[in-house]
Amino acid sequence: MSDPNFTTDGEQHDGPESNVVLSCPVELETTAQGRQREVCASIQIPCSVDPVWLVLTSYERLADIIPSLSVSRRLPHPEGDGKIRLEQVASQTLLKKMKFSARVVLDMEEEYPHKIHFAMVEGDFKMMKGHWMLESLEIEGKPHTRLSYCLSILPRMTMPIKILESRLQQDLTTNLEAIYQQAIASQSSDGMLSPA
Repeated sequence: MSDPNFTTDGEQHDGPESNVVLSCPVELETTAQGRQREVCASIQIPCSVDPVWLVLTSYERLADIIPSLSVSRRLPHPEGDGKIRLEQVASQTLLKKMKFSARVVLDMEEEYPHKIHFAMVEGDFKMMKGHWMLESLEIEGKPHTRLSYCLSILPRMTMPIKILESRLQQDLTTNLEAIYQQAIASQSSDGMLSPA
C-alpha cells in the first residue's frame, strides 16, 4: 500500500465549466476528531430518484462525470458477481502547483433506490468509508431528489490534513454539482446512461 503521491509543477488545472444553473446550492458540513474527518454534503436535484441513481451506479463512467476522479473501474470481487468492488483514483492540483493523487479500492453495497454504502478495502488512506443517500421529495407538485454524501476519512501521517480537508470540501461541492448536471441531462435525454 503506497502513500498518496505529491508532486509539484507550475500548471493550474481547472475543472469543467458548468452549463446548468443549479436551483439550490450545495450544503456542506465538516467535523473533526483528531486527524479523522467526516464531511457531509447534500444538494437538491429537480428530478426523480432514478436518474440520480443511474448516474451514481454508472461505475465505469464516473471518471467522466465526477471532476475529482481520473479512474473509476470495476474489479472482480472475491465473493462473486453479485458484489461490487471499484478501483478509483483521485488526481488534483493543490495550491496551484502541488499535484496530488490517491488510489482506493472500495466495496460497494447498494440498497436500491435510496442508499449506496462504500468502504475502503485497500488504498492510500488509513480508513475511508461512507454512503450516498437519495431521498424522494415533491416540491410544487414536481419530483425532486435530495442527494447526500457522507464520508469518514483518516489520512496517513504523511498527508497534510488541513490541505486535504480544504480539498475535500471543494471537491464535494464540485462533484455534487456535476452529478446534478448529469442527472438532469440523463433525465432529459431519456436514459443517456446505463449502469455499468
